[in-house]
Amino acid sequence: MKFIASSSALLSHLQAISRVINSKNTLPILECFLLNIEGLKLTATASDTETTLVTTLDLIESESDGCFAIPSKTLLESLRELSEQPLTVEINETNLEVTIWYQNGKYKFVAQNGDEFPKMKELKETNNNLQIPAAILLSGINSTLFASADDELRPVMNGVVMDISTEDITFVASDAHKLVRLRNKSIHGDQKAMLIVPKKPAVLLRTILPKETGNVVLSYDDSNIVFQLSNYTIFCRLVEGRFPNYNAVIPQDNPYKVLVDRISFLNTLKRVAIFANQSSSLVKMVITNNNIELTTQDIDFSTSAEETIPCQYEGDKINIGFKAQYIIDIVSNLNTPEIVLELADPSRAGLFLPLQNEENEDLLMLLMPMLLND
Repeated sequence: MKFIASSSALLSHLQAISRVINSKNTLPILECFLLNIEGLKLTATASDTETTLVTTLDLIESESDGCFAIPSKTLLESLRELSEQPLTVEINETNLEVTIWYQNGKYKFVAQNGDEFPKMKELKETNNNLQIPAAILLSGINSTLFASADDELRPVMNGVVMDISTEDITFVASDAHKLVRLRNKSIHGDQKAMLIVPKKPAVLLRTILPKETGNVVLSYDDSNIVFQLSNYTIFCRLVEGRFPNYNAVIPQDNPYKVLVDRISFLNTLKRVAIFANQSSSLVKMVITNNNIELTTQDIDFSTSAEETIPCQYEGDKINIGFKAQYIIDIVSNLNTPEIVLELADPSRAGLFLPLQNEENEDLLMLLMPMLLND
């Protein structure tokens, strides 16, 4: 078996799918790439059994079809050291010895039988399909992924929810402290479905989607989902369980509305957070007419910080506290020049909204406050 491929193209595709491979695997063959050659098409697969990522690559030449598994670490590290050039890959089908010929030399190592690689499960025949532009899917994942949890006791919180209805699609993530909801009215399904995509495939999608320009085809049943892109296919198991009713925790009547410059607010938060108490990480906000005063304090180390920034607000004085890293995460992921804070009282969740949403989008971020002693 023999084929010729571009070294940079091969490296680029294999690097993309290598992120699926775990550092420790239950099956040794999962440390390999499965390479399948059919005509002038090379299909490369990486898997951890829960998530499988497949990519296709056009070959320059190919003499015969075949399937084999190559150690991922060996192949990637050898390809990284090569400049762009055609590579000739020859596999001895008797002893599975692989020889890679390049401009000034060759590499030799041993492959494994491709038949031992776990097969990707097929979706049920009753699966559903949905086409979604890559840009909309990327926006949904980018806006919400940071708010997902790492909670072994509540696995339903460890991913991005895709709530599909006949009117729109809503992306949601929450760790019980913060919640992000992005609704897009330009996409809808034929029937309702709530899919919880685990964090790992969501991160993979966030890496691959910026290079996509067309539509992504989603196919799903009650336990698995497949994302079909132009050169990649991601198959993953959905998180089992029911996600909490996220709309029920969003306050509907926050009477106090504060308009503030996002960058100025973010930079101030980062500065005062340095001096916050290491255990509580509390940032206290005192909002008066057209001013926000942010203060932090760590009595144990005799440190404190105080800074005032302008805002647009007229109303009663508001005292409220938030965990520094949480509010920094929220403000960092609102990509608009100005943001609106909707508040009620120190014990109710605060809403963080863009002043202007993108077309067909409705973005909302929620953050639970910390109780103040005064």
